[in-house]
Amino acid sequence: MKNPARIALLSLTAAVLHGCSGSSQQPQGELTREQLLDPQTCAGCHPGQFAEWAGSMHAYASKDPVFRAMNQRGQRETQGALGSFCVNCHAPMAVREGATKDGLNLDQVSQKLHGVTCFFCHSTQSVEGTHDNPLKLANDGVMYGSIPDPVASGRVHGAAYSPLLDRNRAESAPACGSCHDIVSPHGGAIERTFTEWQKSAFATATGTTCGQCHMPQSTFDKPVAAVPGAPLRRTHGHTFAAVDLAITPFPDLQRQRDEVQALLDSTMQSAVCMEPFGGGGQVSVIIDNAAAGHSFPSGSAQDRRLWIELIAYQGTNVVYQSGVVPDDQAVTSSTDPDLWLMRDCMFDQSGAQVHMFWEAASFETNALPALTTFTLSDPNFYQTHKVRFFPASGTPLTPAPDRITLRVRLRAMGLDVLDDLIASGDLDPRFRMAIPTLTAGGTLEWTQAAATHTYVNRNTNGLVYCATNSNLNVQADRFPAPVRTKCSP
Repeated sequence: MKNPARIALLSLTAAVLHGCSGSSQQPQGELTREQLLDPQTCAGCHPGQFAEWAGSMHAYASKDPVFRAMNQRGQRETQGALGSFCVNCHAPMAVREGATKDGLNLDQVSQKLHGVTCFFCHSTQSVEGTHDNPLKLANDGVMYGSIPDPVASGRVHGAAYSPLLDRNRAESAPACGSCHDIVSPHGGAIERTFTEWQKSAFATATGTTCGQCHMPQSTFDKPVAAVPGAPLRRTHGHTFAAVDLAITPFPDLQRQRDEVQALLDSTMQSAVCMEPFGGGGQVSVIIDNAAAGHSFPSGSAQDRRLWIELIAYQGTNVVYQSGVVPDDQAVTSSTDPDLWLMRDCMFDQSGAQVHMFWEAASFETNALPALTTFTLSDPNFYQTHKVRFFPASGTPLTPAPDRITLRVRLRAMGLDVLDDLIASGDLDPRFRMAIPTLTAGGTLEWTQAAATHTYVNRNTNGLVYCATNSNLNVQADRFPAPVRTKCSP
């Protein structure tokens, strides 16, 4: 039996490829709006960009089981008042096309409207607000992009330049920020990535935009479209790597993970230091958010878990440890009072701590701040150098360790969050172990003999031995790690 949907798709693909052949029979702008809504249409002329997008978290945004579980629970607990709050950003075209009002029927929504689509970004006309997706779309059949001189002939759709799509223009950042600054229905600023960037040196000093980190430019010139005679240009990536990863079968999972790991490895700087005290030693850890153009962690930081794993040895014996968390256990300070855990906490209108974003009216964070200056002589440069002693009391370890290992660990979604969604019946238990535990920058190992830096403690006149595998200045000013005062474990 013939499959009408398949026949239609093949016909559409043929039409698109015909248009990309440069045939004079294909007039400019022949593709209809309905065709342009479908990312598969874009694949004909832009196979590279489509393949990258298809394996990105933008394409995955409305398929993610955790997103769906949270939305389902939020709709139930608010008696539907949550409405389109989540799908405004996770499936914006499905909302704008009237295919969904609350995201509960996404399984019945056409696949072309899932996720953050090509049409949604490349139809952006203006940003008319600061958060929760205030993008206005042109809907004029023109696909906007970063190329100032698009080819005029052989097009199957209109094409025009827009600074909102140009990673080298400051105007592009608010277009990203429209969905990466989120305010809850009760007024809680539950995601502040764009606001954090605005206050950082990346915005104020160098004008480094979101796209310059998350949409890296090609290292060589190549055609933007598969059109004969297309000029060679520098293109930019469409994988949008950050910290989240797909947890169900999805295209290019290994590439996605490799790109996330590469970002993590270039983001953090760390050092382990020890100052001998008689038969003991005072251990400290310095970490610095050196390269993220925003706080770290960022985004839904109430759900993220970033922590320090420190293990001190005397010979083969462990004499102290903190942050050693098996992959199947949640990260909690209830059994580890010295745990250095970085995340947001949320509170309702009465000031009580809550765990679901739709209840949040305020927040408290101890995330690592972004750099506010790149000038080494400016004291503010070192505000991001955060230090903490282990144990937290600063008491020297006895006996003194002769080897210390440090790892900066990250889960994009805490197991306690997943356990809560499983307990409420909204998340399938099989996804509990799907969130990987990542390490930023590998394992740093300290021994006194292998110390990369030594300096004299001005308060004790003792010699401090530090190890780092980065350019972190261990002698520079250091500031105590921020603590949360209202958060329970």
